[in-house]
Amino acid sequence: MSIYKIQPNTTVSLADHNPEDKQLHPISKADGKLLLPALNAELEQLQELMYAEGKQRLLIVLQAMDSGGKDGTIRHVFEGVNPQGVKVASFKKPSAKELAHDYLWRIHSEVPGNGEITIFNRSHYEDVLVVRVHDIVPQEKWSKRYEHINNFEKMLADEGTTILKFYLNISKDEQKERLQARLDEPHKNWKFTKADVKERAYWDQYTEAFEAMLSKTSTAHAPWFVIPANRKWYRNLVISQIIIDTLKGLNMQYPAAEDGLDEVVIE
Repeated sequence: MSIYKIQPNTTVSLADHNPEDKQLHPISKADGKLLLPALNAELEQLQELMYAEGKQRLLIVLQAMDSGGKDGTIRHVFEGVNPQGVKVASFKKPSAKELAHDYLWRIHSEVPGNGEITIFNRSHYEDVLVVRVHDIVPQEKWSKRYEHINNFEKMLADEGTTILKFYLNISKDEQKERLQARLDEPHKNWKFTKADVKERAYWDQYTEAFEAMLSKTSTAHAPWFVIPANRKWYRNLVISQIIIDTLKGLNMQYPAAEDGLDEVVIE
């Protein structure tokens, strides 16, 4: 999976990352979909082990262009996983209370505790993305935030949190198709807002902001992966496997059983 991992101190150009790539699974969509249930089952077992051990923490960050597939990734990658040990935090427009604090204040309270997996659907990175593209805060202010974020994530890692960050890389043409589907299919209308069209006009500016994010904040302790995401089935397979490999690498163990269980008789 390292072919999609952004190494530290790398200058990223998204033009070099093909959103149609499927070199890890050069198979058909139908065959690809058949592989996912086994990965779901394996992830479910690893999540149960993580929850039982109660020592490790996993933070997963998802960022993408509008309609990039964040919701779909969560739904399909974590299908069947016990929600008791998994939570999703979505970060929308800050409230008045949140704006009265520093921009990381609302983030910190959502990070995972021992035995938990937390998925950020959007994240603290909005504060170097939308605020940059729409000039919500001056460059002098948002340009310092890359270092703030790196330090914040280093603190989390030092305290025992494993961090995986996924940029779901779709093409502009693919975004157009997905937005059109939301408009054309009645059961998807609820997903569509006129603001989606307005944001699409900023595609190039968002691309520059994402490239800066990937270049400046992919670190050894909190790496970014640029996931080809035009094919939803391929996206799901790759992200599932990266999470599974990461959890396996934690060498987790079930807690020891209570002494004397072999003598217990249930009548």
